[in-house]
Amino acid sequence: MVLWRGDPRETDGRHLIEWTVDDDIHWGQNTWPAAATEPELRQEGDQVIMSGRLHLTNDGAAYLQMGHWTVLFDLASPIPSGLDGSWVQITVGSESVALHPYQA
Repeated sequence: MVLWRGDPRETDGRHLIEWTVDDDIHWGQNTWPAAATEPELRQEGDQVIMSGRLHLTNDGAAYLQMGHWTVLFDLASPIPSGLDGSWVQITVGSESVALHPYQA
């Protein structure tokens, strides 16, 4: 279960959402090359596991592309060279993930 940052009375139904993840990418600790080359999002216990293409930005951050969705991350450790655009798996605590609904 992740945090819902919208009105609790509006949790039912379909929503456009923005993700926030408070955990940073720690290569080799919570981020590794992914075994599969397809987006995935799942929860196992108190962990959220995301797989997608990792893209590095010019300002020292990164984002994970999971299909049509992107999730922004800060980097706590360097990413090995040549991995920009590669498939990775990121595991974070569910308490660090929040969903923010918005209107288009």
